[in-house]
Amino acid sequence: MFPPLSWAWVFRLTSRLILLAGLFRLALGPVFGAAGRPPHNVLLIMADDFREAGGPIPRDRLKTPNLDRLAARGVRFERAYAQYPVCNPSRTSMLLGLRCEQTGIVGNDVFFRRALPDALTFPELLRGHGWVTRSFGKILHAANTSEAVRPEWLDQGRSWDVAEIRHASSPHRRGEFRNLSGGRLAWCEIGLLDGDDDEQPDGQTAVAAIRSMRELHAAGRPWLVAAGFHRPHDPFHAPRKYFDLHPPESLRLHADPAGQSVAPPLAIPEGWRQVFADFSEADRRDFLRAYLAGVSFMDAQVGRLLDTLDELRLWDRTLVIFLGDHGYHLGERGWWNKNTLFERSCRAPLIIADPDGLRGRSCTAPVEFVDLFPTVAEFAGAKPPEGLAGRSLRPLLRDVTASHKPVAATLVNRGAGRFGRSVTDGRWRFTRWSDGTAELYDHAVDPEETRNRADEPVLGDRRWELQALLDALPPWPKPAP
Repeated sequence: MFPPLSWAWVFRLTSRLILLAGLFRLALGPVFGAAGRPPHNVLLIMADDFREAGGPIPRDRLKTPNLDRLAARGVRFERAYAQYPVCNPSRTSMLLGLRCEQTGIVGNDVFFRRALPDALTFPELLRGHGWVTRSFGKILHAANTSEAVRPEWLDQGRSWDVAEIRHASSPHRRGEFRNLSGGRLAWCEIGLLDGDDDEQPDGQTAVAAIRSMRELHAAGRPWLVAAGFHRPHDPFHAPRKYFDLHPPESLRLHADPAGQSVAPPLAIPEGWRQVFADFSEADRRDFLRAYLAGVSFMDAQVGRLLDTLDELRLWDRTLVIFLGDHGYHLGERGWWNKNTLFERSCRAPLIIADPDGLRGRSCTAPVEFVDLFPTVAEFAGAKPPEGLAGRSLRPLLRDVTASHKPVAATLVNRGAGRFGRSVTDGRWRFTRWSDGTAELYDHAVDPEETRNRADEPVLGDRRWELQALLDALPPWPKPAP
């Protein structure tokens, strides 16, 4: 028989159990959330070289019903900016929450772990708090193509439990192909592909991400699943049905206006300019059509992910982030690529659906991709490291007029000690180059940045205010070795 229990003994036992339960709950709090809520998840979706609408492609010409569907569930940030308008520096900056001035990563040739071995990405932060993290497709710049993957760049085992670049099924290269540069630029190829979506890497990425979402949901595990789509990046290949959405006669080509300000010497990268200048009107139209087909192909894969959230009823506990890694020119100033400090290159789409946030709203405050790290950390209840460059966007997800930050900043490196940096407050863009040249554009009346007003005396105060904000940024970095 058990001895009789005294109230004092019961009280001591109960107190200890409550204390242990509290400690256990504190340790697992980020996983299980407040008030016993089911675990919160994060779905990160990235598109490559996907510019914000405008110029020759107004939003209704993009044909992105699934991104529009996502925007109806959250907030579309109309002025979101990459910290570098090229893949690897932008993606590294976003995942670390640090400016390129802090990382030193200013090109596609250096993996950030080589320069910053102890740096913490936000997937790594969540992984350390109990989340399962999986990456499919291009999130970090681990490959220019799915056939040339650099395995160590995937950061598996640090940022991700699983990280994979998906490969096209064979035979996947069937269709109609044409190089717009006559072979001078290997990447400048359009391809109207026969076959279905899942023969291509982006279709495979969607399949793998959906499989993980279902698996982890069934297991009751909190997760961060990332799906990185390669389109609309070159080569401009997409199943033929997506080209059919954009008949050539429906397209409007960009034309630079007469009297447009001459760009400073460093504003447009060296090389390729003559190739683009040699494009015929048919080449330009085919380029634009292929880009739009890639956008529609990517959007269809996004739709498959959103369908899975519907199927699993996960919208009420999943933070969904969609972004392009930087912008892209489609003929503005004769340029058909990225890597400039003009608005079309620096600015990219950003849509966030927060279960506790607003729905169907637009935010015009300037925001930066470095803001995503503190946003995800706050959503997950995980404390971010000190020294991040961004601010959480969650206040703007609840009130699109909330105060955020005065400017968004972007830089580029031209090599040999030449560089440029740019800031925008949402209306004005000020850019300064290492050779002393400067640019100032008023987007209220000149959204395509055709009239440089940097030397107009009447705007001197505006220029110096923006220059002071630019000078307050970290100094120009020494590029990582």
